[in-house]
Amino acid sequence: ETSDCESLGSASGSEGDAEYADGVSLPDMDLELLHDPEDELLCANLMDVVQATLGRAPLGAKRCSRLLMPAQLQAQVRTELLRLACSEPCGLRGALLDLCVEHGKACHDVGHIAADPAVVPTFQLTLVLRLDSRLWPKIQGLFASGPAFAPLKLSTGFRVIKKKLYSSEQLLIEEC
Repeated sequence: ETSDCESLGSASGSEGDAEYADGVSLPDMDLELLHDPEDELLCANLMDVVQATLGRAPLGAKRCSRLLMPAQLQAQVRTELLRLACSEPCGLRGALLDLCVEHGKACHDVGHIAADPAVVPTFQLTLVLRLDSRLWPKIQGLFASGPAFAPLKLSTGFRVIKKKLYSSEQLLIEEC
């Protein structure tokens, strides 16, 4: 039995098919046309897991903080994940996602998520989110003992580092 992922590489098609769009090459076409509807649904579910993971993010010694993703950041991350997955053999199903939160010069690992645990991963994405820099005075107490503080908001800036697990290609680092 072969999986959908395995059959993607064997799909037949002629080279003339790329010319069917009136001379427009694939890189010029809107990437939305290339997205798999299953990837769209998987990405929505993955973003729910990301938000849940951020909701219990360990940022200090034995401390958890609730990190909130603004709607704009969610939309940007979702778009970027889909864009980076569209060139992969299994699409987003083959992704391993590492979540990190950066504040100052420190970067805290807050979670590891397999987009589809039933699929052997083909690429790794490290999503580096940033705390809203205007919150630094409010978060300094996070690393001391005491009660938890109110939820913290993330900045809309982020980095994504893509590493192919089946290739020796260089890392791809996207700054958004």
